[in-house]
Amino acid sequence: MKVAIVGVSGAVGQEFLRVLEERNFPLDELVLFGSERSAGKTYSFKGKTLVVKELKHNDDFKGIDIALTSAGGGTSKEFAETITRHGAVMIDNSSAFRMDKDVPLVVPEVNAEDAKNRPRNIIANPNCTTIQMVVCLQPIEQLSHIRRVHVASYQAASGAGAQAMAELENQIKQIARGEEPTVEKFAYQLAMNVIPQVDVFTENGYTKEEMKMYNETRKIMHTDAEVSSTCVRVPVLRNHSEAIWVETVDELSLEDVRKALENAPGITLQDDPANQKYPMPLWGAGEDDIFVGRIRKDLTNPKGIAFWCVGDQIKKGAALNAVQIAEYLVENKLL
Repeated sequence: MKVAIVGVSGAVGQEFLRVLEERNFPLDELVLFGSERSAGKTYSFKGKTLVVKELKHNDDFKGIDIALTSAGGGTSKEFAETITRHGAVMIDNSSAFRMDKDVPLVVPEVNAEDAKNRPRNIIANPNCTTIQMVVCLQPIEQLSHIRRVHVASYQAASGAGAQAMAELENQIKQIARGEEPTVEKFAYQLAMNVIPQVDVFTENGYTKEEMKMYNETRKIMHTDAEVSSTCVRVPVLRNHSEAIWVETVDELSLEDVRKALENAPGITLQDDPANQKYPMPLWGAGEDDIFVGRIRKDLTNPKGIAFWCVGDQIKKGAALNAVQIAEYLVENKLL
C-alpha cells in the first residue's frame, strides 16, 4: 500500500500525517508532495524522516494507491489527471469536485458506499461544516425523514487555515499589549469580535459557505431536505460549533432522538444541562468524534428538534474524514 499526501505543509496536510500515524493506517510507503516553496522540507512519520517532493506533471504518482490532497481547488483541478492517471484514487479535500455528478461526496458514517462508484477515480471530501452536521443528521433521518434544517455555525479560525489561526493568536497578544491588531486574513479583526461572513456572498444573499451546506447535505444524504444556514466566524482557534434545528415528517420523542445520537458512529453525547455538561470548542481539539448536547424540542414546531454540536474542523472536518474514506476502500478491497 503506497499513499501520497499532496499539500503536506498546510494545516490539513499536517493533520493527515498525524491521523495516518494515530490510526496506524496500513501503508507500506508514504510519499509527500508540496509546492516549489515546500519542496525539500522534511517531516517525521513513524520515526522516519520524509522529504517533500515538488508536485509536477510527471509520473511520480505511478504506483500510488491513494492520494490525500489538500492543496486548494486550483491545484486539485490542475493536477487531478496527473494524480489519477496511473490508477491512484484521489481523495480531495478542496471544493473543486464536490458537486460534480461523476464524483462521489462522502462522509463514511452517512454514505460510505458512494465511494464504490468513482468514474474519475476522485472522491471529494465535503466542507467541514457539512461533515459535522450530516454526521448528526443521519441518525435522526433514520428515525424519520428530515424535511427542513436551520443551522447557525460558529466557525473557528482554523477553517481559514494555519495563517488565520496565527493571526487570531497575534491579535489577542496585540490587544493585551494595548496595540492596534493586525488584520490581513479576515475582512475585520476577529479577536474580541464575530464576523457574520464565511466565504464570499452570492446573488441570493447567502455566502458560498452557506450554499455548500445546502447543496452538499442534499448530495451526501440523497435527500430533498431544505437547509438554511448562517455561517459566522468566531474568535476560537480550533473546533467549529453549530446550533441546529431539524423538522421531521413524524413527531419524535426526545428519548428516541437522544438514544439514536448516543448509539450513532462518530458521535459522543454530552447532554446533561442540569449539571452544565454540554459540548464546547475549548475541550474538543484533537478529538475524532462530533460532540452533541442541548437536545430539546423546538418550541415553535411539535415536529422540530434542536441541538448543539462541536467538532474539530481540521480533524473530522477534513483530514480524519478523508482517511476514514481511505480505510473504507482498503477494508472493502475497492482499490
